[in-house]
Amino acid sequence: MRMTAVLAAFLVLAPQAIWAQEDKSETYRQLKLFGDVFERVRADYVEEVSDEELIESAIRGMLSSLDPHSSYLNANSFRDMRFQTKGEFGGLGIEVTMEGGLVKVVSPIDDTPADRAGVEAGDLISHLDGDPILGLTLAEAVEKMRGKVNSDIVLTIRRPSREPFDVTITRAIIKVKSVRYEIMDDIGYLRITSFNEQTSPGLKSAINQIKDEVGAELLGYVLDLRNNPGGLLDEAVSVSDAFLNQGEIVSTRGRHSDDAQRFNAHEGDLTDGLPIVVLINGGSASASEIVAGALQDHRRAIIMGTDSFGKGSVQTIIPLAGHGAMRLTTARYFTPSGQSIQATGIEPDIFVAQATIENAESAPRRREADLRGALENPNGTNGDGKSEEPDTEADSEADTESEDDEPEDFQLARAVDLLRGLALFNERVVN
Repeated sequence: MRMTAVLAAFLVLAPQAIWAQEDKSETYRQLKLFGDVFERVRADYVEEVSDEELIESAIRGMLSSLDPHSSYLNANSFRDMRFQTKGEFGGLGIEVTMEGGLVKVVSPIDDTPADRAGVEAGDLISHLDGDPILGLTLAEAVEKMRGKVNSDIVLTIRRPSREPFDVTITRAIIKVKSVRYEIMDDIGYLRITSFNEQTSPGLKSAINQIKDEVGAELLGYVLDLRNNPGGLLDEAVSVSDAFLNQGEIVSTRGRHSDDAQRFNAHEGDLTDGLPIVVLINGGSASASEIVAGALQDHRRAIIMGTDSFGKGSVQTIIPLAGHGAMRLTTARYFTPSGQSIQATGIEPDIFVAQATIENAESAPRRREADLRGALENPNGTNGDGKSEEPDTEADSEADTESEDDEPEDFQLARAVDLLRGLALFNERVVN
């Protein structure tokens, strides 16, 4: 019986051991192939290339072939990335990805050289200083866009509905104030440009200042996440938590089931339950989608704008001793309802495309004063309703103001209108 049991166990385990050995042998064969190619390039390439360059290029190729967000960071890039998460870094001020072999702008960061130069979300960058990007990895293209502060770089941009054009941008130290606020009469406006280590403290400070300035008259908040490229997962969770009292914020699931994580809200809504409208668009990605998804699923906010970018993956930065770091996609994240937004994005509750508002001139209409034999107005006004001696100075001033007015932010205006409408509705219900 013992011999039979041992034989049975061997028959079960032997195939697994054989398969493991075969997998190991295949890995060795592939590594030998890599070594053969490495030695041939090292010996026979038309120009001498250092071992370091060849190894780094091989690592970049391995990581970039996985997905658009995995990449190798050399020592300089790793240093810049750490500055960026702290809210300060050098460069142009754009979040980018790769599409069709070109660099695609996810969004420009507010008040940076790229933003001031007119770079827009969705722009495709085809050349850098006249050299084509096609054939470069995303990491290589980003490295070329970085450089000395105050040095110039020329981007060739493709944008729908117009011919390719060049934009010259001067590199600078990018200091990102990730949160700013504004008070619009009785509405608090909160703008988050990215999620770095300064975001949560900045948000709490902004909300407290709005409360102090507006007081009991405050009707609600607009949270503007448009063109926000994302950032730190922990900060996205913390920002979501600021508006929620309980419930799941986001979950992440990796390759192995024991890698799954759930992040939950703690009691304490900083906005005291006031209505919130969240603005998103195609430049809202990653961490900003986590916030929008959490507030939408919990029905804590109305999401307005256009579909978000659709980046539903989580990257982990893994330092490599003495050699920078690797950015590796290690998990997907899911909204509280269990939905993945990967490649689909957050769909707004109310779809509002950005638009410009123009005054439409009305066609000439017949009025009472145009009718033959119409009675005169006893107050001494003429037929067009104006006094006999119009105030020409006031007319001139009005014309000047209309010419100087800045174009209205259509999406923001609709968000403010919605909050005021909700406040009016709630007041009527209570009364």
